[in-house]
Amino acid sequence: MQIGEKLKRMRLRLNLTQEELAARTELSKGFISQLERDLTSPSIATLMDILEALGSDIGSFFHEAPPEKVVYGAADVFVKLYEEEGAEVSWLVADSQKHALEPILVTLAPGGGSFVHDPHEGEEFGHVLSGAATLVLGDKRYKVRKGDSFYFRAQSVHHIENNGKKEARVIWVSSPPTF
Repeated sequence: MQIGEKLKRMRLRLNLTQEELAARTELSKGFISQLERDLTSPSIATLMDILEALGSDIGSFFHEAPPEKVVYGAADVFVKLYEEEGAEVSWLVADSQKHALEPILVTLAPGGGSFVHDPHEGEEFGHVLSGAATLVLGDKRYKVRKGDSFYFRAQSVHHIENNGKKEARVIWVSSPPTF
């Protein structure tokens, strides 16, 4: 870990000059400059003083969060078959329930449908990859075909059903996660 570089980023985030940080910590501007260029190392006590002036602490400073996963592959997909409903749901992002968005792939057999979802806070988006389906929002029904997208606030009971003769595949994104 480059202590000096990390301290510099923290200082800049707070829009402080080296001189201002030096004044807050009773250190010299020259020492702060050398520290940020990793030409010198602070004592633990000095580092704690600097971190306090930057609104942090030693535990937070040295805690390295695991890298955020950005790309998800086939091995990350979790698939659940709902035979009675004629639906298959594939969670495309592992642990998506921890995030603000929950992208899934819903595959509906002819005559199949998703679960009926009660009204809730949030928004939903879908894009039909293949086939056709009917989006049901409260007492309204919307036909959606390959290439169509839909977006709605989840303020009414909603679900999707396939009344056609071919399988329908829909990418569905909920915020917050609901599936």
